[in-house]
Amino acid sequence: MNAAIGKYRWTICSLIFFATTINYLDRQVISLLKSTLSAELNWNDADYANIEIAFKLFYAFGMLGAGRLIDKLGTKLGYALATGLWSLAAVCHAFASSVFSFAVVRSFLGVTEAGNFPAAIKSVAEWFPKKERALATGIFNSGANFGAIIAPLTVPFIAAEWGWKWAFILTGLIGFIWLIFWFLLYEVPRKHKKLSQAEFEYIHSDKDEVQEVTDEPAEKVSWFKLLGFRQTWAFAIGKLLTDPIWWFYLFWLPDFLEGEYGLTKTQIAIPVALVYTISTVGSILGGWIPLRFIKNGWTVHKARKTSMLIFAFCVLPIVFAQLLGSINMWLAVLIIGLAAAAHQAWSANIFTTVSDVFPKKAIASITGIGGMFGSLGGILLSLFVQKNMFVYYRSIDKIEIAYYIMFFICGFAYLAGWLVMHFLIGKRREMVKV
Repeated sequence: MNAAIGKYRWTICSLIFFATTINYLDRQVISLLKSTLSAELNWNDADYANIEIAFKLFYAFGMLGAGRLIDKLGTKLGYALATGLWSLAAVCHAFASSVFSFAVVRSFLGVTEAGNFPAAIKSVAEWFPKKERALATGIFNSGANFGAIIAPLTVPFIAAEWGWKWAFILTGLIGFIWLIFWFLLYEVPRKHKKLSQAEFEYIHSDKDEVQEVTDEPAEKVSWFKLLGFRQTWAFAIGKLLTDPIWWFYLFWLPDFLEGEYGLTKTQIAIPVALVYTISTVGSILGGWIPLRFIKNGWTVHKARKTSMLIFAFCVLPIVFAQLLGSINMWLAVLIIGLAAAAHQAWSANIFTTVSDVFPKKAIASITGIGGMFGSLGGILLSLFVQKNMFVYYRSIDKIEIAYYIMFFICGFAYLAGWLVMHFLIGKRREMVKV
């Protein structure tokens, strides 16, 4: 079928995959250097949490603006602008020397990295029919895991060999290489010279979508109008409840391995890489499972909702991570890996709900709104749980209690998110008219 239709859309998916890989590689570097920076710059957990909060705060509001900007500029220019700026921000970390200066460059990184997912989701909606979007999203979203795998396998060793500054510089420069391939290979379908007519028609085969195949600029849709739809709030609250869990894995997993099992620097490379290797499988399965349901005759709505419920239940075993870890560290690593895989499977589908129900002209804006709420959830978690709770329990040498509480929160967040989305979207998922 792909041979008859053409496969260039998967080239576009690979470009988005590598952009997402770079996005997560750049943001994770600091978590792997936490102990080094804490020792050299005299940080404590509260200082690190404040730097993390600065990133999330600017990422949150960057998401809102980035989504709107990408809907206005288009995916080609918007994605390139975001990637170039966040790569510059990543390099600038090498010139920071205090908590304040790190907070400044992390803020710059946050506001610019916010462009990745609105641009990626909009690109997928432009290049894939609905039935393939969850799979394409799962594949590009696995770039987050790939970046998180590469980071522990490279960053600690770069820092050990050449110092922590070079870890930021070398990882930051990769984004500029990606820009070359983006400009050489990407264009929207209606303008792309390498796209066959058969593949163009396949991409635009969804009858319930208003096709945007002209060169006329898309009609501007206000945030206030978008916020008037319950489907917007379903996506936003779903992200609010579940995104903070991924932030927790990303920024605190190295600390967990160090605090609970005494691993340091290069020793954490294999356990962290294993967690994100497992989550890569989850991301791709998260796109494949609903596609299989749809091919078996299920509606898109039923396939998406059922898949998300399955993934929500797959996170529950993380409440036993500490108990299993007391038997063997690798059991804890595996159970966290399962939860991270379920998150990525969930993420592939919650992102795809946007293109299921909103026209293409509003996709980046809706993705930005949901991303903002997800980041705000991460900020609230850092402020009220991690910053105070972790500092307190570490001060009394009981950090394991803090992680017990956090893993309990992780376990039930997705079921709560699913219930909210179920009641807000309803039994049928219809295209919103904006």
